[in-house]
Amino acid sequence: MANVLPILRQVAPVREVFAAEHLAELARQALVAEAELTPKPGLVDRRGTGAHSDLSLDLMRRSASAIAPFFADMATAAQSMPFSNALRTEVAAIGRAAEFAMLQVTGGSNSHKGAIWILGLLVTAAGQDIESNPDTIAKGAGLLASLPDSVRPQLVSHGDMVRARYGVTGARGEAIANFPHIVHVGLPALLAARKKGCTETNSRLSALLDIMARLDDTCVLYRGGAEGLTIVQKGASDILHAGGPGSAAGDQAMLQLDHELFIRTISPGGSADILAATLFLDALERGQYAVQEDNSLSEGDPYGAN
Repeated sequence: MANVLPILRQVAPVREVFAAEHLAELARQALVAEAELTPKPGLVDRRGTGAHSDLSLDLMRRSASAIAPFFADMATAAQSMPFSNALRTEVAAIGRAAEFAMLQVTGGSNSHKGAIWILGLLVTAAGQDIESNPDTIAKGAGLLASLPDSVRPQLVSHGDMVRARYGVTGARGEAIANFPHIVHVGLPALLAARKKGCTETNSRLSALLDIMARLDDTCVLYRGGAEGLTIVQKGASDILHAGGPGSAAGDQAMLQLDHELFIRTISPGGSADILAATLFLDALERGQYAVQEDNSLSEGDPYGAN
């Protein structure tokens, strides 16, 4: 990580690689694409609210739009400041403002708190990246996450409680480790499924399931404990081993997992945030001006409404 800092310090004075508004819009579209991806076990999608009682697809879309301007502010800060404690503090303050805006538009529901942290770091790092390389951006984001936020409120979050109880690292640990579940799980799974000829919908579902199978998701642990995490990880792995999304056996296994998570009110929200970040970096690396549609509706819904 140490060799990343000099590179990132030199980029912003040379040129603004990406307009802040472009990065923010890609981040917004990635969040919407994740929410609209259908069918997802336990998560909000085009069919309904999944395991949630306080969220909906419309709310997720409005939340993404509400926090997008704050991503632009983060990227702007990165393009005018070197990676430093000062930038970390500035971005953290913007992130807290984004959380407030999210709560305002959702009536107090946590739709994207984890995504604000993850995508906020990645957008900030992307504001200074010269090659739009996911690995470089993830390392820059990890560097930023490792710096202290001098004014962080001393509040105990759900993630803090889960980390203390189960000994997992959570979103902060994921960031400091340079987002391995994005760079080494989500992106490779997405690209491998596309290479096999899977539809974009099934490619994204495959990436989500691979993330679910490997991530110690603090959202799952908070709602379902260690037993819930085992159900999510084994269930996702079983779907992939059965043939994955788009296969008869894989779709049947996904239906079973979706039903199990619905009954237990378990939502793999951390995995969903990682998928959104995966879609963001994928679009950035491919030089896309927008995150492409995945045609979830036109490909049909093997589950029906939940």
